[in-house]
Amino acid sequence: MITATNVLVLLVMVVGTVGIVVPVLPGLIVVWGATLVWAFERQDGPGWLVLGLATVLYAVGLVAKYVLPGRRMKTAGVDGAVVAVALAVAVVGFFVVPVIGAPLGFVLAVYLLERIKHREHAAAWRATTHAIRAVMLNIGIELGTAFAIIATWGVAVYVTRP
Repeated sequence: MITATNVLVLLVMVVGTVGIVVPVLPGLIVVWGATLVWAFERQDGPGWLVLGLATVLYAVGLVAKYVLPGRRMKTAGVDGAVVAVALAVAVVGFFVVPVIGAPLGFVLAVYLLERIKHREHAAAWRATTHAIRAVMLNIGIELGTAFAIIATWGVAVYVTRP
């Protein structure tokens, strides 16, 4: 059923999904939060069930987004300290050069730190490409989780209409 609440929740979910790709908002928590607001507005069994499913999906996605990319980078030999510094540079880069500064800062920092560590271009570039793939995997996991939450909510809205 099309209600003002459903339209608003969907818009917030879309904004949260965009926030995953363009890191302005903490996207996945915004999508889950919209489901929470919807469930509180409904105050019924289907609403709480969807919130429970969304919470499980969120938790699984959160664990996966930290475990899988990190494991891949560790296997590739990219040190956790390098990633931490690169993420800090990405945050600064985001504010210095809006939007493109974050990925640019991340890639540059990983490359330079790995270049200093290995003293050769090939090894530094290999580590940088692994780090980029890990970040892309992270974004993919978050998007998949957001889409699963939105789909769960959408099915509930469709099924529970009068």
